[in-house]
Formats: sequence, structure tokens, C-alpha cells
Amino acid sequence: MHSFYIPFIEGLGTGAALIIAIGAQNAFVLKQGILKNHVFSTALTCALIDALLIALGVGGFGALLTSSALLLNFAKWGGAAFLVYYGFRSFRAVLKSDSLDADSNQDRPNLKTSLTTVLALSFLNPHVYLDTVVLLGSIGAQFPTPERPLFGGGAITASFLWFFSLGYGARFLAPLFKKPLAWKILDFAIGMIMWAIAYSLIADGS
Repeated sequence: MHSFYIPFIEGLGTGAALIIAIGAQNAFVLKQGILKNHVFSTALTCALIDALLIALGVGGFGALLTSSALLLNFAKWGGAAFLVYYGFRSFRAVLKSDSLDADSNQDRPNLKTSLTTVLALSFLNPHVYLDTVVLLGSIGAQFPTPERPLFGGGAITASFLWFFSLGYGARFLAPLFKKPLAWKILDFAIGMIMWAIAYSLIADGS
């Protein structure tokens, strides 16, 4: 393999390893995919946010972020508060008896609400910055300057592939979610994920 491709492949693999994990973003994209609700816009927004943060990291802004206690504290407490609220909403949904109805708009957030949620889950989560800006940025810094865009491009490609695969692949689970019990389990799992991440944000800084 030509050495030209090595930074791209390493960026692709590293980006995939960081992105493919149970998290707030992925849980929301999964639910949107099952509902077939604004899947393209949701996946595209997540991928573009990752692309922006990865580009900033590879471009050398990771050190600036970690040196700003104000930014980190804002993201920490703002993110924790939003995740606690979103988790509460998911737990409350467990008490309902909804099932998937392809012809119903019940519990399907509109486009504005969907994108606002994606932005909040992304920009109010310090883990997103640490994974994309700091970690990927520090790994990319190990490559010669001309090869860093290739590394970043590989990581960005992984993000696009993952979010669109998750969003559009989730629809194959739709038959399962015709049963109310399946929705209760998913909502409970999402609530637990949100609260676990919120706890980790607060605990990490205490």
C-alpha cells in the first residue's frame, strides 16, 4: 500500500473506534432511524459537527480547548443538565404504551426539534470535544503537516459512514418496535445512557 494512504486509513480506523460506541448522539440517531424521522438531516448534522470538530483538532485547536477552564465547565454543567432532562423524558416515555405506527406522527419530533436536540447532544457534551478535537487532534499531530489533512479526512469519512449506516440501518428494527414492550426497553436504555453520561461528566470534574 502506498504511504500516501496510510494516514487516511489510520484516521478512518481511529475515527471509527471513537465514534462507534454507545453514546448520547448515537442513541438519538438510532431512535430517529427506527421512527424514520428526519433521518438524513439528523445523520448529516451529526457527521458535519464531527467533521468540524475533527478539522479543528487536526488543525491544532485541541490545546486551546483544554486550556480553557471556562469552556470546559460550561460544556460540563450545561451538558449534564440537558442529559438529565432528556433522560427524564425517556424514563417518562416508559410509562406510555406506544408502538411504531408508520402512518402516525406521534412522538416524532419535527425537524427543528430534531436538529436542536442533535446540536445540544453534540456541543454540550465535553466527551465529544475530547474525542474529536483533543484525542484525534493529538494523534493527527504525530503525522507530518502535509499528511494531517489525510488523517482528518479518514476520521471524517468514518463519521459519515457510521451515522448514515446507523440512521438508515435502524429501520430494519422497525418490525420489532411494533410492540410497546420494545419501545419501553429502548426508552429505558436511552434514559440510562443519558443519565450515565451526565453522571460521568459531573464525576470526572469532581
